[in-house]
Amino acid sequence: MQHGQSRTLRLVHGQRLQAVCVLGTSLTVDVNGGSPADCKWFSMKHSPDIEAEVLSGEVDKQKVVNGEKLWPLSSNTLVELTMTAPSAETNDGKITFAYYKKGSDAPVDKSRLYLTGIEMSLDVDADRDGLVEKNNPHKATWTWGPNGQGAVLLVNCDKDSLFSRTADFGDSIVLSKADLLDMSRMVLRIQGPERLPTGYQILLYISATDSASLAVFHFHNKMYSPVLGREKLYYKARYTGTSELEFFVEGLRFPDEGFNGLVTVRASLLQSQVEGIPETPIFTDTVTFRIAPLIITPNTLEPMEVYVCSVKDNYLFLKQIRNLVSEANYKIKICFEYVNREDIWMQDEMEFGYIHAPHKIFPVVLDSPRDGELKDFPIRELLGPDFGYVTKVAASSEVTSLDSFGNVEVSPPVTVAGKKYPLGRILIGSSFPITSGRRMIKVIRDFLYAQRVQSPIELFTDWLYVGHVDEFMTFVPAPDQKGFRLLLASPATCLRIFHEKKQEGNKDVTMFQGFQNIRWTIGKVLSTDIIVKENNYVQHCIDWNRDILKQELGLTEDDIIDIPALFKLRQDQALAFFPNMVNMIVLGKELGVPKPYGPVINEICCLEDYVISQLKPLGLKCTFIDDVVSYHKKLGEVHCGTNVRRKPFTFKWWQMEEP
Repeated sequence: MQHGQSRTLRLVHGQRLQAVCVLGTSLTVDVNGGSPADCKWFSMKHSPDIEAEVLSGEVDKQKVVNGEKLWPLSSNTLVELTMTAPSAETNDGKITFAYYKKGSDAPVDKSRLYLTGIEMSLDVDADRDGLVEKNNPHKATWTWGPNGQGAVLLVNCDKDSLFSRTADFGDSIVLSKADLLDMSRMVLRIQGPERLPTGYQILLYISATDSASLAVFHFHNKMYSPVLGREKLYYKARYTGTSELEFFVEGLRFPDEGFNGLVTVRASLLQSQVEGIPETPIFTDTVTFRIAPLIITPNTLEPMEVYVCSVKDNYLFLKQIRNLVSEANYKIKICFEYVNREDIWMQDEMEFGYIHAPHKIFPVVLDSPRDGELKDFPIRELLGPDFGYVTKVAASSEVTSLDSFGNVEVSPPVTVAGKKYPLGRILIGSSFPITSGRRMIKVIRDFLYAQRVQSPIELFTDWLYVGHVDEFMTFVPAPDQKGFRLLLASPATCLRIFHEKKQEGNKDVTMFQGFQNIRWTIGKVLSTDIIVKENNYVQHCIDWNRDILKQELGLTEDDIIDIPALFKLRQDQALAFFPNMVNMIVLGKELGVPKPYGPVINEICCLEDYVISQLKPLGLKCTFIDDVVSYHKKLGEVHCGTNVRRKPFTFKWWQMEEP
């Protein structure tokens, strides 16, 4: 109930007036309207459950006559009434006004007002503890932070019923009791007499704008059916005296461009003065929900399940991934050829996240608009009970490689210049600021920005042939206070290692043993001018992003580890020269790293040896996976061909300071 609501009642001489008073609100009575002409004073008597206060500029001029307290009467004399308890019967609250003429010791007339007191509140879990408390004073607004108030609503985007063809928010009825558990409870609490005076009724309603964003269900005729939503803007609730009417509310869409995620439901007590004349609201209670954002999970959260495709030519790759996942003691889900139709890019097809309310949390897959042959996998294989699905539709002619989700990563939690990002920050690749190159499609960018809680950072990736952020960066966990390291692909580091090995007398040691027709030695790489020039350019592009990441994530050089890599240009855009080790799968302390096939010195690849030496102090174990034939030659690596569903953050997003 929004306290402080007040309404005006006008007494009319000679007429009996009755009114309903909602506890917590006040009635301001125009006393003068019930007075005969020439009366200058009035007194009043009322039932014990009524409190009355005279509001007038001449209150201090009151007097007592025959034991009665009299107040001066003028054209602006008002009395404020409140009720302290619900009525047991209709009209059982009574106040009598007696009117006196100047010099008179006895009243010349009286008028009576009959009141029916009711408690009425529309209630939600505004304090976010999982319970619907009664009459939270802050339920009409929504605030962020540890002490924030306002209810949370989930988009009901899972599918609890086998009989449903779509996600649950597409249903007009509730097909499963489990479906109700995804919704937020809303209770209309009423306490009062068995019936109200004639002409009163209760209405629940939403705005036409909000009707596309939420639906409200109520049990009626042995089933839960929608009473508010896309086609229903109001619902007449039956008044039944002392009762609690239970409703269940679901979100229909995520925050997005032009929609901040806030929706409102109102309950009004309506009064009809005369039949045929429109009703007017005499009391309104309001509740506000914020629809929970989609939160995407970073590499540093604990894995739950690994996803990978099985096709004709990735048998050995798949075997190595299965062994790695088994050793790390996680689950694996294999997408077979009848579903993937030889589309192997599991990372590009989808992004895993979750939605969270005080009463419920479940994973959600965000389906990319790339729509390769894997396009049916997320909705066919993942959408189900407590596993949600969302996609953003775009015209196929607008979609570029940058709209694949190898181009969406999330940092671990960071603090930047005193501002906390407890859920990390989304990283997406875009074009150089002064060019008209490829950018992530607007519907995806708008969607990611609209979630607010993982404030996106745009990086420069259009220099890459494929154009994905995972081609030059990743995050791995670290056991210290920082909790993670940023790994960046580094041509400069690779060339430095090769120079060191050359000086040690290893210039004729070869790379790519077993998969390159051209014989590349350390000396040949270093003496090939075009390789050096192209990689200097690539290093410049990566350094541009390095500076952005340091600034936007609050990182220092100590937080960054350079991973040796080399690139080559095709049509002025970069491709990995050898398997790109930074494009790895992170499974806790177990890393599945693309095997680089670098120069083998003293029976170990010097590039592998360097990476191990950098990551072992963090307690990380590197397993090098041969992805040359199955992925590298098709312009991707281990990370591109896998995906990982991870445990959600323990942090509750609504406790963030306002993002």
